[in-house]
Amino acid sequence: MFSLPTLGSNIIHSLNGSINAVWVGRLLGETALTATANASLLLFFLLSGVFGFGMAATILVGHGFGRQDYVMARRAVGSASGLFAVIGTLIAALGWWYAPDLLRAMQTPPAALDMAIDYLRIIFLSLPALYFLIFLTMALRGAGDARTPFLFIGLSAVIDVGLNPLLILGLGPFPAMGIVGSGWAMLTAQMVSLVGMLIYIYAKDLPLRLRGAEFRYLLPDVAMLKAILLKGIPMGMQMAVISVSALVMITFVNAYGVTTAAAYGVVAQLWNYIQMPAMAIGAAVSAMAAQNVGAGLWHRVGRITVSAAMINVAMTGLMVVLMILFSRPIAELFLKGDSAAVDIVRHINLVAGWGFVMFGVTLVIFGTVRATGAVYGPLIVLFVAMVPVRLGFVYAFEGTMGAEAIWWSFPIGSIAATVLAYGYYRAGRWRKASMLDDKPDPSECEDQALLPAESAGQPPQPI
Repeated sequence: MFSLPTLGSNIIHSLNGSINAVWVGRLLGETALTATANASLLLFFLLSGVFGFGMAATILVGHGFGRQDYVMARRAVGSASGLFAVIGTLIAALGWWYAPDLLRAMQTPPAALDMAIDYLRIIFLSLPALYFLIFLTMALRGAGDARTPFLFIGLSAVIDVGLNPLLILGLGPFPAMGIVGSGWAMLTAQMVSLVGMLIYIYAKDLPLRLRGAEFRYLLPDVAMLKAILLKGIPMGMQMAVISVSALVMITFVNAYGVTTAAAYGVVAQLWNYIQMPAMAIGAAVSAMAAQNVGAGLWHRVGRITVSAAMINVAMTGLMVVLMILFSRPIAELFLKGDSAAVDIVRHINLVAGWGFVMFGVTLVIFGTVRATGAVYGPLIVLFVAMVPVRLGFVYAFEGTMGAEAIWWSFPIGSIAATVLAYGYYRAGRWRKASMLDDKPDPSECEDQALLPAESAGQPPQPI
């Protein structure tokens, strides 16, 4: 039940991206769709940093709520917020300048390059707001609130989808901006959602808000920053490994031309939906395990993991079956019915789709072990599965198999990741990891002693 709002958020987010891809593909053509696909993969790579730092802060929030230590939770929120403000602004400035070089390094098809550059630069402008918005949603889930992120992600999606055709075509009072209009629609939606979420958090006086002297938590806190950086960097590198693998894959795919690249862009949209249950369940597992680790209820951690793995197999398996059955009509939403890319989409799904069932189990296991602060085991597992196994398979067999080597590398990498992750989980050393030193910070003890009661009722219990 806790994962359902997160699943709903993932569905809304993916529908948002898919509908926007439909607008771009239908209104501007396959070349524009290829441009957005290349830029979106680069965006996923850029979000790997906020995932790592955000997840580290979320686990600290979960530990704080499990111990009913709300000062610790607010310290984590403040330190992470200040960090994201600096990182987001720096990456936005560098990204605007180096966008052409990045896309050329990905071997973006020349026909799509100019549009991809224009679109990617708007993406970079949106990063500071997007980083902070994603972090807030993760922190609230760590506190046990999955409903608020769901509401504001929905608001962002409605605004984005509604503005896309208006800004692309220049309907009504809006100027015709082409592919750049799609980027500005996303930026506007994120800003409105972020401001709305902040207003809601303070209007409802949610536990993670900062007031008065608590705003000093936005300044660097050595203990919190150390934990967020030392744990967040390896967590972010997990996502970076996946995204770098994806960037290398699309470089391979781009070599086969615009038709194959467009088909792969559609497949990437469909795979977002297949992975949604596992991502939602994995996020729920991290929050639930973190709170129970903080409360010392270790017997519940194993039960959470097993239950989540079983639910993932059922839900992800169903998504895979539906995707294969309806692959052609779904592909025709993005592409013209007579496009050769439609058949390529169906073939890729048949070959590679089933591997996501196993990879979902891997995400559940990672959700559990990282809740204790164990970050290097999952990183090593992902690196081995994505680089020497997946990419190594492509390098070894593309000469004889052609594009088939690319498609088959996905399930082969997923099998390797699941086997290695399960072995790490069974080894049990992750249970000895920690996020912070056991010795409390003196200023935190002072803040905790002066903290007023959070509510008139019972304090929150671990979820």
